[in-house]
Amino acid sequence: MYDVVIIGAGVTGAAIASELAKYDIKTCILEKCSDVCEGTSKANSAIIHAGYDAAEGSLKAKLNVRGNEMMDKLCEDLDIPFKRIGSLVVCIYKEALPGLKELYDRGIKNGVKGLKLLSREEALTMEPNLSDDTQGALFAPSAGIICPFELNIGMAEIAAMNGAEFKLNTEVKDIKKDNDGKFRIITSNGEYTARYVVNAAGVYADVIHNMVSTQKMHITQRRGDYCLLDKQAGGYVNHVIFPQPTELGKGVLISPTVHGNLIVGPTAIETEDKEGTGTTAEGIGELTQKAGSHVKNIPMNKVITSFAGLRAHEDGNDFIIGEAEDVPGFIDCAGIESPGLSSCPAIGEMVCVILDKLMNLKKKENVITKRKAVRRTEGLSTEEMNLLIKENPAYGNVICRCESITEGEILDAIHRPLGATTLDGIKRRTRAGMGRCQAGFCMPRTMEILSRELGIKYEDITKSGGSSNIVLERTKEEA
Repeated sequence: MYDVVIIGAGVTGAAIASELAKYDIKTCILEKCSDVCEGTSKANSAIIHAGYDAAEGSLKAKLNVRGNEMMDKLCEDLDIPFKRIGSLVVCIYKEALPGLKELYDRGIKNGVKGLKLLSREEALTMEPNLSDDTQGALFAPSAGIICPFELNIGMAEIAAMNGAEFKLNTEVKDIKKDNDGKFRIITSNGEYTARYVVNAAGVYADVIHNMVSTQKMHITQRRGDYCLLDKQAGGYVNHVIFPQPTELGKGVLISPTVHGNLIVGPTAIETEDKEGTGTTAEGIGELTQKAGSHVKNIPMNKVITSFAGLRAHEDGNDFIIGEAEDVPGFIDCAGIESPGLSSCPAIGEMVCVILDKLMNLKKKENVITKRKAVRRTEGLSTEEMNLLIKENPAYGNVICRCESITEGEILDAIHRPLGATTLDGIKRRTRAGMGRCQAGFCMPRTMEILSRELGIKYEDITKSGGSSNIVLERTKEEA
């Protein structure tokens, strides 16, 4: 029996959980995958938007601006990287220049600070690799870049450290509301009972909502293809570069990442498949062509991987956050597409206000507000590295050569709260396998550590849970 059950452990669910865990209630998070950050939150642009794009008065606008304001303190508390590098919306058609002024005016109305309209010369001075067709740009200094994995995992860890319970590999199959007003959540891993339910299920939010409400919801999946370029290309642009937005989204961007790579994407391809995250030649071709229209000569020969994510577009084109009208106690957080990553801390704050009115929440004593991320060896001096290795020799054993990730970092990722149990779990917590060779060298060594530390066979190690096993069977006996 729980006071609140949250369905979904992406950035939205984790943000809500980290806020709720500060209060004296019993909270549980149900996640159908083997780890947190397995849906939209693991495959997005990694951008903290300024807030000029969303319609004035919309939840997207309000929560984007508020979430952006909260991000510095949140990232400091979570010990994760966040860089306010600013963004440019680039106009390449003279007749479209009034559109930049419209974005500027909307941003001012939304409360975005520091916006500035740039001439062609000013834009090219800031970004010499912009298209020769550049006519002008909108500069938003409050925009930034972040690691979405570390944000999601950090908020989930804080929630767990404060007592929230995470039930992974637990898919919600049905929800019933009993005569006493409590919810029975039937899952692939038993039944759970709760006074209140928060639906933060991403592209499945309509499925979860429609289990209990007669007022049906519809989510459209929009697939976004991305290319990630090697760190050699990381400095090709210095800001987040956007084209002028359309009704399908903000368009194909080009941006540095917090870890020094360059990211290009996404496309916006509607699909009926809620698990349709496969990339296509057509999608990659489209993003390459569109990105090249705003930034010239992008070094696409430096691509080290491509991937795709799904964003949850609700028909009303805004976030849906609040109690379902015909189901008291059931709170939707649906349609959380861009700027969902930017808005997530503000969404967590908003849901807590809603639940406070329903439950009269009482703050816990001795709430944990800070956590330490996986201890990094990157950037340490020789003296610091020698001291660390003396303290723990595992930090002297480099496992991932591309990203210089050590055994000590992988052990930390496995044995911390909500520790990694899969190869992708290790990758998202340490970056082992994210480099130039894409785990070609380090995967067997990482599997060896997982097998040893978790006491499981190689055949039982997966890439991302479920049936994603790496080794199917042994071909010879161990010596």
